[in-house]
Amino acid sequence: MMDLRLGDVLTMKKGHPCGENRWLVLRTGADLRLRCMGCAHEVMLPRVKAEKSIRSIRHPENSST
Repeated sequence: MMDLRLGDVLTMKKGHPCGENRWLVLRTGADLRLRCMGCAHEVMLPRVKAEKSIRSIRHPENSST
């Protein structure tokens, strides 16, 4: 299980139809709510499916945790 936190930016293996492949994590748990950084479209994905398609994770620098 990956360490995903609110505010993380995920780079996915496949791009969104708008051309962007970076997503912002809005909700974590059994499902992830992600927002496309290009067009602001939001999706809910099962954690298992999302983790398989993550290429990299960028944590925000100013996180207090």
